[in-house]
Amino acid sequence: MRSFLHLVKGDSPPLANAVIERNLREPGARVTIVLLDGARAPVSAGAAVKRLGLDLDYDALLDLIFDSDHVVTW
Repeated sequence: MRSFLHLVKGDSPPLANAVIERNLREPGARVTIVLLDGARAPVSAGAAVKRLGLDLDYDALLDLIFDSDHVVTW
């Protein structure tokens, strides 16, 4: 199972949602979105959404980065 981690900033481009949606359509894919300071949650249903500082700290974020097959920063 492939895992995707998307790090989303407040000024992330609209293209981010399209790429996240494409990742979600991949068979067996696990998609996690981490919202950094000032970021709003994308409209991608089916992805795990976490907020840095509220749901996870920097150590947990680093673990997610190393556990993911693909890391995309926006």
